[in-house]
Amino acid sequence: MATQAVKVNEESNGNQITRKVTGSIENTKEFLHDVRVEMKQVTWPSRDDVVSTTGVVIATVAFFGVFLAIVEKIAQLGLDRLLKYFHV
Repeated sequence: MATQAVKVNEESNGNQITRKVTGSIENTKEFLHDVRVEMKQVTWPSRDDVVSTTGVVIATVAFFGVFLAIVEKIAQLGLDRLLKYFHV
């Protein structure tokens, strides 16, 4: 009797694992199908739009890079003068 109970438990566990794996595969297929459907609905920007917005981003980053470098240099000079003033 005990060996039969073990066999029944092993078979039910095997069926559960098979159902879980099969369910995962079906869920993955459904997910990928949904992704394809949604990607077809996306309005993609044109090449000109991408180039122009990329130019704006590069110009903005360059401007703020230079601006922050100037602000940092001014702050550094001010702090150096302040430390020299109190050091004497």
